[in-house]
Amino acid sequence: MERDYPLEKVRNFGIIAHIDAGKTTTSERVLFYTGVSHKIGEVHDGETTTDWMEQERERGITITSAAVTCFWTPTYALNNNPSTGSGQISKTNFKHRFNIIDTPGHIDFTAEVKRSLRVLDGAVVVFDGVAGVEPQSETNWRYADEAMVPRICFVNKLDRIGASFEHSYATILDRLSKNAIRMQIPIGLEDKHEGAVDLLTMKAYYFEGDMGNKVVEKEIPEELKADAEKYHNELIEKIVEQDDVVMTEYLDGKIPTLDVLKKLMRKAVIANKIFPVFAGSALKNKGVQLVLDAVVDYLPAPTDIPAIEGVNPNTEEHDVRHASDSEPFSALAFKVATDPFVGQLIFFRVYSGSLSAGSYVYNPRTRNKERIGRILRMHANDREEVKKVFAGEIAAAVGLKDTITSDTICDEEHPIELYRIVFPEPVIDLRVEPKTKADQEKMGMALNRLAQEDPTFRVTTDSETNETIIAGMGELHLEILVDRMKREFGVETNVGKPQVAYRETITGEAGTEGKYIKQSGGRGNYGHVKIKVKPMDMNVDPEDLPKNVKREKGFEFINTIKGGSIPQEYIPACEKGFKEGLDRGVLAGFKIVNVSVELWDGSYHDVDSNEMAFKIAASMAMQDACKMAKPVILEPMMKVEVVTPEKFMGDVTGSLSSKRGLIEGMEARGLNQAVRAIVPLSEMFGYMTTLRSMTEGRAGFTMEFIRYDIVPQSVAATIIESRK
Repeated sequence: MERDYPLEKVRNFGIIAHIDAGKTTTSERVLFYTGVSHKIGEVHDGETTTDWMEQERERGITITSAAVTCFWTPTYALNNNPSTGSGQISKTNFKHRFNIIDTPGHIDFTAEVKRSLRVLDGAVVVFDGVAGVEPQSETNWRYADEAMVPRICFVNKLDRIGASFEHSYATILDRLSKNAIRMQIPIGLEDKHEGAVDLLTMKAYYFEGDMGNKVVEKEIPEELKADAEKYHNELIEKIVEQDDVVMTEYLDGKIPTLDVLKKLMRKAVIANKIFPVFAGSALKNKGVQLVLDAVVDYLPAPTDIPAIEGVNPNTEEHDVRHASDSEPFSALAFKVATDPFVGQLIFFRVYSGSLSAGSYVYNPRTRNKERIGRILRMHANDREEVKKVFAGEIAAAVGLKDTITSDTICDEEHPIELYRIVFPEPVIDLRVEPKTKADQEKMGMALNRLAQEDPTFRVTTDSETNETIIAGMGELHLEILVDRMKREFGVETNVGKPQVAYRETITGEAGTEGKYIKQSGGRGNYGHVKIKVKPMDMNVDPEDLPKNVKREKGFEFINTIKGGSIPQEYIPACEKGFKEGLDRGVLAGFKIVNVSVELWDGSYHDVDSNEMAFKIAASMAMQDACKMAKPVILEPMMKVEVVTPEKFMGDVTGSLSSKRGLIEGMEARGLNQAVRAIVPLSEMFGYMTTLRSMTEGRAGFTMEFIRYDIVPQSVAATIIESRK
C-alpha cells in the first residue's frame, strides 16, 4: 500500500485559545467548509462535533482535545491559477490534507494543549475580538514558543458589541510578540461586520450564501482605502526584511511579485519570525476560509520542520529522524483515551517511516515489543479504520497495552527514544472514597484508567489514614474526573473538600550523617552516609552541570565520594533513599522540593552492608538535614484575571487584596474593566460565588498556576496545626 497523499500537502495544526474565544465554533466552521460535516454544530446548542463528551456539551467547554482529518482546496485555487491570476486549473493540484486538533481553553486542561502542541507542526491561535489577549492565550503562546510551533492569529468575534480589531492586535504586539503583523483589516465591526480586506492582494472579501460558503472578491471600500494602503506598505516592508536581496530591490523601487512575497512570508512564518493576523467572526461565518488558505500558504508541511530529536536507547547517543517514509519507523504516543466500543486508544504522531496494522513496534521505555491490532484515523469520536499510516500522519492504535503518554514506539532494529513531554505538577488535592464495597473494587480500576489518560492527574494513598487522594490542576479538573468515574465506570464516591497541594523546601544549608546499624544474630545491616543539603540553584542550566551532578525535577544529587568510603554499587541506593526522605516533609508532611544534596563521605561494612541499609541511612540523613536547613512551606500562587463592570472595580480590588492578593494592573476590556492579580490558591476556593454576589452576577474570572511562593509565618503556623 502506497501513500495516498504527498507529504508536502499535509498540514498538522491545532486550534488553541483562551476559554470562550470561539475555538470550537471556529473548528465547526472548518469541518463544514471542508465537507466533513454537512451541518454546523453550535456550542450553545450542545451539538458540536469536536466537543463530543457529555460533560463538554453540558458545560459548553472543551475538555479533551479532539483529532479530525479533512481536506481543503484554497479558495484562490477554485477558479484561478494563483501564480498567474488566470486560467482554469485542476482543483486536485491544490487539495491539502489537514490533521486538526481542537484543544481546550480552560487552564485545568492545559495538559491537552501542551501534548497537542508537541506533535503538531503549526497552530491557529484564536482571540476574542473584544478582549484580545487573555491569560490562557499567554500560556498557550508560551507553550507554542517552547515547542517552536509556527502560528497564525485569528481575531474572532468581531461581530460582538465592543469588538475592536486594533485593540486586539495591539494586545498581541504588547503581550505576545512584536513580530505579529496585520494580514487583513475588517470591513465594519459589531453588527456592521461584513468581511475583510486582504492587505497582501489588496482585495476585499465578502462571505455570501446561507453559511458564508461563497467567498466573493470585490474592490476595497472607499472609506478603507487609505488605511489599507498604509497597512499594505507596513506588511510589504515586514516581509521584504526577511531577504537582503529582495530588500535591496524594494528600496530601489522594485515591488516584489505576489509569488515572491508569499514564499518569503511562508519562510518567515515557519521560522517564527512573523505571526500573520487575520480578522473575522466564526459564528457569523466570516473569514474562516481565508484562515484555511493561510494554513496552506504559510504553515509548514512535515517536510518543512527540522528532524525530530531523541536518543538511541542502546548507546545513549543523540539521534534524529527526518520526515520521510523511507526512514526507520518512529512515532510519539501523545494521548491515551478510552473508547466505549474499541477499548483503549493510543493516539500517536508518525515522524518517520510507515506502520501497518498487525505489525510489531518496540517501546524503548519498557524494552518490549507490542503488536498493533488496528489503526484508526479519528474524526472526533468517529473512527475510520486504515491498514497503514505514513510519516507526518496522526492516528490512533488499538492493541497497545503497556504504552503510555510520551512513550516512543519505533522499529526494533533502529531504536530511538524521542524526548518526552514535560507536564505541570498538580496543585489541588481531593480525598475520595467508594460508597459501597462494589464501588471499591471498581474505583481502583477507574482511577488507574483515568491516570493513564491524563498525565496531570495523580492518585496516591495517605500512609496514615489509608485514604485515596486524587490530585489535579483545579477544581473543575477534579470535578470532571469524579463525574467521569460515575458515568463511564459506574463508580459512586463520597468526595471531600478540595485541598491545596502545598510543598516544603529549605532556605538554608546543613550537614549531618545518617547511620543504620542493626544486629539481630547472623548477618546484620550497616549503612552510613555523610551529607550536606542546600537549596537548588534554579538559575543553572542542567546542561552546564558537572558530570557528578544529577538533576531531576525538584531534586539534585551530587556525588563527591572519594577513596571508596562507600562502594559504587551502593550509590544508587543512597540516591533512592534521599528521594524517599523528601517524600514526607519535616514541617507538615508535604513533599519537599528544590533540594540539592551532596553525598561526600560515609563508611561500610564488608559483611553487613547492603543496599537496603544504605537506602534507610540516606533517608534518615535527609530528614535530619532538612530539619536543620530552615524549612518553609510553599503554596501555589495563581495568576487571576477578573473582568467586571467598572462600577464594581473598588469591591473587586478590595476583595482580592483581602485574599493576600497582589494587584498587578488594570485595563479597559470593551465595556468592562479587567483586573490582574497574583493570589494564593488557598484563598480562591468558592470565589465565583463571592464575585457574583458582589457584582450582581455580571463579573467573571479566570486563573492559572504561575509559581510556588513561601507561605507567611502566621499562615504556615495554621497549616502545621491543622496537620497534627
